[in-house]
Amino acid sequence: MNNAFNLRALFSPQNLRQIAAPLLIVMILSMMVLPLPTFLLDVFFTFNIAVAVMVMLVSMYTRKPLDFSVFPTVLLVTTLLRLSLNVASTRVVLLEGHNGADAAGKVIEAFGHFLVGGNTAVGLVVFIILTVINFVVITKGAGRIAEVSARFTLDAMPGKQMAIDADMNAGLIDDKEAKRRRGEIAAESDFYGAMDGASKFVRGDAVAGILIMLINVIGGLIVGVMQHDMALGEAAHNYTLLTIGDGLVAQIPALIISVAAGMVVSRVGDEGDVGGQIINQLFANPQVMMITAGIMGVLGLIPGMPNLVFILLATAFATIGWRRSRKLAELAAEAPQPEERAKVAAAQAQAESQEASWSDVTPVDVLGLEVGYRLIPMVDKGQDGELLKRIRGLRKKFAQDVGFLAAPVHIRDNLELKPNAYRIALKGVEIGSGEAYPGQFLAINPGRVSGKLSGRETKDPAFGLPATWIDAGQREQAHALGYTVVDASTVVATHLNHLILQHAAELLGRQEAQALLDHIGKEAPKLVEDLVPKQLPLATVQRVLQSLLEEGVNIRDMRTIIEVLAEHAPRVQDSLELTSRVRQALGRAIVQGLFPGNAEVQVMALDPGLERILLQAVATGGGEGGAIEPGLADGLLRRTAELAQRQEDIGLPPVLLVPPALRWLLSRFLRRSVPNLKVIANSEVPETRMIRVTSMVGAA
Repeated sequence: MNNAFNLRALFSPQNLRQIAAPLLIVMILSMMVLPLPTFLLDVFFTFNIAVAVMVMLVSMYTRKPLDFSVFPTVLLVTTLLRLSLNVASTRVVLLEGHNGADAAGKVIEAFGHFLVGGNTAVGLVVFIILTVINFVVITKGAGRIAEVSARFTLDAMPGKQMAIDADMNAGLIDDKEAKRRRGEIAAESDFYGAMDGASKFVRGDAVAGILIMLINVIGGLIVGVMQHDMALGEAAHNYTLLTIGDGLVAQIPALIISVAAGMVVSRVGDEGDVGGQIINQLFANPQVMMITAGIMGVLGLIPGMPNLVFILLATAFATIGWRRSRKLAELAAEAPQPEERAKVAAAQAQAESQEASWSDVTPVDVLGLEVGYRLIPMVDKGQDGELLKRIRGLRKKFAQDVGFLAAPVHIRDNLELKPNAYRIALKGVEIGSGEAYPGQFLAINPGRVSGKLSGRETKDPAFGLPATWIDAGQREQAHALGYTVVDASTVVATHLNHLILQHAAELLGRQEAQALLDHIGKEAPKLVEDLVPKQLPLATVQRVLQSLLEEGVNIRDMRTIIEVLAEHAPRVQDSLELTSRVRQALGRAIVQGLFPGNAEVQVMALDPGLERILLQAVATGGGEGGAIEPGLADGLLRRTAELAQRQEDIGLPPVLLVPPALRWLLSRFLRRSVPNLKVIANSEVPETRMIRVTSMVGAA
């Protein structure tokens, strides 16, 4: 019973379908070495002709090339079949050719006698003509079309993929449809590339046919005259006729399949099959038919011409043109009249005016990443883009480190960018750009490398350090020389992360601020309810949080921030003053972030004389900062920049310690010239930390 079950499973339709192709290949190859009786030769030659006709019909009814994507493999298999039959028939012709014209089977005899009338010279000419048509005209043309199509399809792939991404980003298609379209584009490129290579099979088959014919004729003469004692004329007639029949029975199917290949690769559009396209496009215009009928009729009236043939063809074309014109007239009569068309146009215009709505206004993306077409694989879900994963991780880390969830990064392609370029935009405005090279690595010079690398020199887009794009094979060498080596995805992700941190304040909009308060309200609802909107409006809270973020202070400790705001809100409504109170409450965290542990707080300080001048300026300005004399401002900027650089050179963070009244003024004044400088107030330093002044910022 088990044996019966195994046999049933072995010969199931699914298993038979799976083993059919291997069995066919083995059978074809075995024909090259195993002798075949003439009956089997007739069967296989007939099967070869049937396959060729079937392939041509399938190619004619195929709407687009990918519907017959197995065609290159079919070309290989049919070429192998013809060559195997040539080898098998050559064996029979040389062994049995002395017995007569039917020695190699009825099919070869029929092609040798019926098609060429038993005339060896005519058969030789017909065979050569068919071979030239197949080799020089059809196969060469089809191969050229396939080659050009493969090249243009490959060149158009990035643009098509961008169009797919654009449709997906616009919501016109989903991920599954985008994946299907990308697969179709890749399959189309592979198909034309395979057809370009498969056309060489047919070309080689034509060359092999000529060589086999010469070998058969010469070999037949030698075998017939020397082994079977035939007369030279008789041997030449028998073996040449058999060889020509053998060649024709192989070249005619080869010609049919070459025509099929040409039709497949020369297809344009997918509106219908080839026959339908020819009828619809060639015979569609009645004027063309009538003019053709007139020309043929005039030629038919010339004496000496085959008048009957020309007149018959002229009548046929005139009939086709007349019937086509009547059909077009009927369609025109059924079409709407001008009044009806006007009504339809008015209805369409009204519908178009109604379709326009506020939903057509597309808001600007808060965060955007635009990439050139060579960077698309890095952000393509279908290709498991590494940069997508990194961006998701960056957004999560930003929320954990800074204290709120930023808007998602909207990624799209941009044909205006260089192929390897990318651009980062904030609310539609570019805030950073760079180039990345997938498959290569960026070797960044941290300042202490022991050698140079060969490659594309550049700068690290995030921090401006000197760097070099290198190949993967140089990665270990770069590590050994002291370089920091990162891949292309990490370069873009690091740059994006750096810019997001720099612009964290702008990312905290009203919606994010409200979402943050709602999140805190889940754990401390009473605390939030008492503050917003009873004591402070949401806009003031948002401004306080933005002021903290502008100076690199995270807002993770929202409970402390809300408590301080709630404490001082009844007396203070100014956002700058509230920010100062919040900074004092967060002083321990601010100082801890600059000077980890319990080490000394080594800072720069203001010269007492300069400090008095600045305090007077603040007092004169009514607390809004006042004006600093230009010469004094220039000296202050220059001296602060020098001392800040000195602090960094000795491994200390550039921190300036000032009185609370001057902190906001100097922070805003020095921010652009000395971007790495942190300005903290005396009141923000915890009493438990020891302060040591490393340098004094004077007026000169």
